[in-house]
Amino acid sequence: MQKEHHMGAMKDIAIDLISFESGELDPRETVELFGRLVKSGMAYTLQGSYGRMANELIHKGYLAQDGDVTEFAELMLEELEAA
Repeated sequence: MQKEHHMGAMKDIAIDLISFESGELDPRETVELFGRLVKSGMAYTLQGSYGRMANELIHKGYLAQDGDVTEFAELMLEELEAA
């Protein structure tokens, strides 16, 4: 059962990566995707641009080192969504 859940999660990440590459994700979806990539370790095993983007989001304070979306990011995303 765990393996099926893992495959479903991988499929969801793959779909999100395709959407990201196509420019279809909004800022919140993008931050959440990179949070999942950091948590899974995939941010650093995919092509280099993903690791660089993950590191940039961590450096700017949008993601914690463990991939959690920060309170700062939540506030910034709320402002963007309200605009």
